Amino acid sequence: MADDASNTPLTTAAQAEAERSEKLKTARKTWLTRFAMLVVVVGGGYFAWTHFMGADTVKTDNAYVGAEVASVTPFVSGIVTEIAVSDTDKVTKGDVLVRLDDTDARIALAQAEADIAVAQRRFLQTEARNGALDGQVSARRADILQARASLNSAQTSLEKAKGDYERRQSLADSGAVSDEEVIEAEKAVESAEAMVAQARAAVTQTEANLNAALGELSSNQALVDGATVDTDPSVLAAMARLDAAKLDLERTVVRAPVDGVVAQRRVQIGQRIGQGTPMMNIIPLSEVYVDANFKESQLRRVHEGMPAMVKADIYGSKVVYHGKVTGLSGATGSAMALIPAQNASGNWIKVVQRLPVRIQLDPKELAEHPLRVGLSTEVEIELDAE
Repeated sequence: MADDASNTPLTTAAQAEAERSEKLKTARKTWLTRFAMLVVVVGGGYFAWTHFMGADTVKTDNAYVGAEVASVTPFVSGIVTEIAVSDTDKVTKGDVLVRLDDTDARIALAQAEADIAVAQRRFLQTEARNGALDGQVSARRADILQARASLNSAQTSLEKAKGDYERRQSLADSGAVSDEEVIEAEKAVESAEAMVAQARAAVTQTEANLNAALGELSSNQALVDGATVDTDPSVLAAMARLDAAKLDLERTVVRAPVDGVVAQRRVQIGQRIGQGTPMMNIIPLSEVYVDANFKESQLRRVHEGMPAMVKADIYGSKVVYHGKVTGLSGATGSAMALIPAQNASGNWIKVVQRLPVRIQLDPKELAEHPLRVGLSTEVEIELDAE
């Protein structure tokens, strides 16, 4: 009896330990069962989302912010005398960026103004010369009349000399006229003939002088016909040079072509800058876009106009930009590389190619959360909106 009494507590303790172990096994089995069910539910949900809901979108994190960067270059050469901006400065279109030495431009402007005065004076001189040339034409016509009158007088004198000669010659046989008188009469005829020839030459010369005066008048008249001192071609050419000189003077002040932020300033005071030399860049932050490099297998249904959502690493998932697809690149990145892949030679392994897709962002959202060129982003395009 004593032995039975002493074994009773041990039996009870063993039973309690066995019951406790059984309960732990049951709880562990229940927890494992529930965990397995959770894994199945989560996996099924992910599968359903991927194949039914997520199938209407394509995503990539191979996307970066870009912009049409404005390169600031001078239109004229010169020495830099002033620089008004530095890197990271914000500028507005029309703001002064750089000033060049304008001494040469001002001299050229003064020369152009003088050229206009000279051209106008020449036109007025040409116009006034018409009156003088017209007077010369009238004088040449008067010379012709005088020469013709002299010719008529010489012809009359010749006829008279011939008549005297014939009379004296007819009287010479009768002895009424001496041989000396006949000879003198003959000389008078010869002299009269010479005078007639000289008068005819004078008429020819005066007619030639008239034709020359008429030609000179016509040529001078052609220079001013249909023109004024303001519309004369020489004056207009001088005015064009003046406009060019004014433009060159204005271009000694280099202004911002767009709104944006200054980047990569390369110019220094005292530096001589040649025409077209890059001085700095201006990045228009209000017009940035995203180039998303999608795999070629993701682009079967992508086309222009589709809505897209963009997240930038700089702001995280809290900021979502809304935009739309504006275009797909005409070539893959590898095709446009400096050294394209030579797939036609050697061992070839197929590599999935990526094609840049341009995403235009909402300007209002950009104003609230500005982006910088080169930042990393994630892009998701909604395919069910096609």
